[in-house]
Amino acid sequence: MAAELPDHEAALVETRVESRTIYAGSFLTLKSDTVALPDGKHATREFVEHPGAVMVIPLFDDGRVLMESQYRYPIARVMAEFPAGKLDPDEGALACAKRELLEETGYTAREYFYLTRIHPVISYSTEFIDLYLAKGLTSGERKLDEGEFLELFTASLADLSEWVRTGRITDVKTIIGTFWLEKVLSGAWSLGAPVRE
Repeated sequence: MAAELPDHEAALVETRVESRTIYAGSFLTLKSDTVALPDGKHATREFVEHPGAVMVIPLFDDGRVLMESQYRYPIARVMAEFPAGKLDPDEGALACAKRELLEETGYTAREYFYLTRIHPVISYSTEFIDLYLAKGLTSGERKLDEGEFLELFTASLADLSEWVRTGRITDVKTIIGTFWLEKVLSGAWSLGAPVRE
């Protein structure tokens, strides 16, 4: 049986005193909040509000996965990633996963398995990413958003693991997805039932 994670919440929680919007963009908002610390003193917390996102690990019957290459402007690099995208307003995570897989790759999946939720940048963003594994893939036509450019390729778990080990893949969601894929394919972690809408 796993050990209990210590509960330090009462000693560490910070309480919002004041909130100020510095910038509101098309989907990101920069905030500057004054918070009360556990000792009663005040501090400033600057952070980005993000609507949340999903990532899909499209798994073929032969054990290979579908990947994409995409240029990421903030770091000026082409990145190898699993398909992913942000939630639209009032959109559920599974609906977003299905939409993003189809739009970016042209594939649909017979089954989706929810894996976990990650918080990739906890120090300065509210962003979360729900991770799914998609099986029973059927190819179709991509429906990329305007201004979106992606190249698709397939990879084995061995490829992914080596690219992570050597620093060729540095995208955190893809690294975590590779870790999950290894655990699932080895039988160390079971998937459970497919997710239903």
